[in-house]
Amino acid sequence: MKWKWLVMLATPALLAGCKNDAPVAEQSPVAVQTTAAPQGDEQVILALGDSLFAGYGLEPGQSYPAHLEAALQTRGIKARIVNAGVSGDTTAGGLQRTDFVLNDQAQKPALVIISLGGNDMLRGLSPAETRKNLDALLAKFAAAKVPVLLLGMLAAPNMGADYAKAFNAIYPALSKKYGAGLVPFFLQPLVEKPQLVQADHIHPTLAGIDVLVGSTVDQVVKALPK
Repeated sequence: MKWKWLVMLATPALLAGCKNDAPVAEQSPVAVQTTAAPQGDEQVILALGDSLFAGYGLEPGQSYPAHLEAALQTRGIKARIVNAGVSGDTTAGGLQRTDFVLNDQAQKPALVIISLGGNDMLRGLSPAETRKNLDALLAKFAAAKVPVLLLGMLAAPNMGADYAKAFNAIYPALSKKYGAGLVPFFLQPLVEKPQLVQADHIHPTLAGIDVLVGSTVDQVVKALPK
């Protein structure tokens, strides 16, 4: 589980640019990309995340949630994914808009997939704060009796050993606490495969999206209520 391909993390100027990408204070809940209303026995899946869900650098319809929905339907699973991915979002931003996103759904989600925390790490935010926010998020979904699949993140090497130790422990600990499903490192299939990553060295290409879907679809199926 290495981040060798994320060379941008070792460049302070580029890292600073990432910090300024779509600040959470400027995000609006209206950014949720809803799909058609569920029909019949379709299951609704809520994808709550950052640019990795929003489809940064890709065309409409090429995001991870969109391709995951197609993969589920190919397997005969009637699922409709609501894409609540907002580029630049942090765990604090995700927590702030969760009530709005949940209340905006015509049908209670059968599953929530969460991919948040990467921007916290890039901005050097306290792992304790990231953990607190994710804990509150999972508590909300537990209270609503909605199962969760966590797509985990790892700290980049340049963040230091102490930071990495604290940050990397967040996802498995919260998965255990709430009985949530866990993908330990969402971006693992792209490591050391630059052909699957955009020129910014962090966001997946369209081919990379398909690799991510292929590596996680089984866990999504497993996390869905039977």
